[in-house]
Amino acid sequence: MKHIIILGDGMADLPVERLGGKTLLQYAHKPMMDLLAREGRTGRLVTVPEGFPPGSEVANTAILGYDLNKVYEGRGPLEAASIGYEMADDDLAIRCNIITLEDGKIITHNGGNLETQDADVLIRYLNEKLAKPINEREGCERVKFITGIQYRHLLVIKGGSKHIVCAPPHDHPNEEWRGLLVKAEEGAPVEPGRLTAQQTADLINEMILKSQELLAAHPFNQERAKRGERQANSIWPWSGGYRPSMQTLQQQFPQIKKGSVISAVDLIRGIGHYAGLRIIEVEGATGLADTNYEGKAEAAIKALKDEDFVFVHVEASDEAGHDGDLELKLKTIEYLDQRLITPIYKEVETWDEPVCIAILPDHLTPVEMRIHVGQPVPFLFWYRGIEPDEVLQYDEVSCVSGSYGLLKLQEFMQELMKIE
Repeated sequence: MKHIIILGDGMADLPVERLGGKTLLQYAHKPMMDLLAREGRTGRLVTVPEGFPPGSEVANTAILGYDLNKVYEGRGPLEAASIGYEMADDDLAIRCNIITLEDGKIITHNGGNLETQDADVLIRYLNEKLAKPINEREGCERVKFITGIQYRHLLVIKGGSKHIVCAPPHDHPNEEWRGLLVKAEEGAPVEPGRLTAQQTADLINEMILKSQELLAAHPFNQERAKRGERQANSIWPWSGGYRPSMQTLQQQFPQIKKGSVISAVDLIRGIGHYAGLRIIEVEGATGLADTNYEGKAEAAIKALKDEDFVFVHVEASDEAGHDGDLELKLKTIEYLDQRLITPIYKEVETWDEPVCIAILPDHLTPVEMRIHVGQPVPFLFWYRGIEPDEVLQYDEVSCVSGSYGLLKLQEFMQELMKIE
């Protein structure tokens, strides 16, 4: 049995009054997901361990079967792996958004839907202006910025402390940014060879303030201002950590000999890297609603022909949820159903070798809240010959009655791997 997980990032939601009290999954036209639920088995999954933030770095790692208490180091190190930056033992790697501030508030976490080629210009500019040597004699940079994808980038601090409190910008839309600056953890340990937590927080906050001056003066933002467009006018570092230690999926699950990950998001590629999965690049994969769904489906089908396991991640619903765009989030769910899940199902249904399809989100990103919510998410398993349960459609409410009940964290991957 081959296995494929198709994950619609943040596509689960809460009841919406404008939709007659239905969730978006209940309201959307998604005949393939409903067919797979009707012919398969369903349940709900707790994806966020107690005490952890309800972010994609946490939820996707748990979905793939990892104990967060043993492997969690934040987003930064995962995105470093995806970018191809090999972390040193004394590095602190931090996710670094370029965001939009207006009237003292965080307006958007994505810099006005910043494109990678424009962001690269800004990151190189910030690196030139803000990179700091530890001292002139050593000639080693204390700080450097590394270009990622769109608004998602990397900040590396040599000898930085991970014991700091940062505010994910997507969780604080329309809030005043000054109250969200980085703080040292209470009782943070002093680690030999590293800055203290307070020194690290002070350094990051200094760079945030300087970045605002520098970015406001950059021609890219000055031209945007003339056109009345949102400016990419501040960095916002968050979710830092040290080099993680993770077993590969092959080491954990002997059923998996070879596997791949398909995603436009550095974070997911980084998880895949440490999980021992091959990273597949798909032309036109953007992380937004205009992503290349058909290309991802084609890549997944091709990979499944030679490999045992494929993880397909689609970011679009999460971004629409953060933007509070109800109509767009509905479209992303329908696109996922019709343009990615449907062609995969139609192909693998004809194969002699059986394939188990698993579908789920990683967390809720409610359009009316615009933040991540760590409530249980619905999931389904389908393969040819599975004995179905009584659930007739795929959504947050229907899957409460699913035969798998409520699974927690690593139990999802454990149950999936039992399907042989």
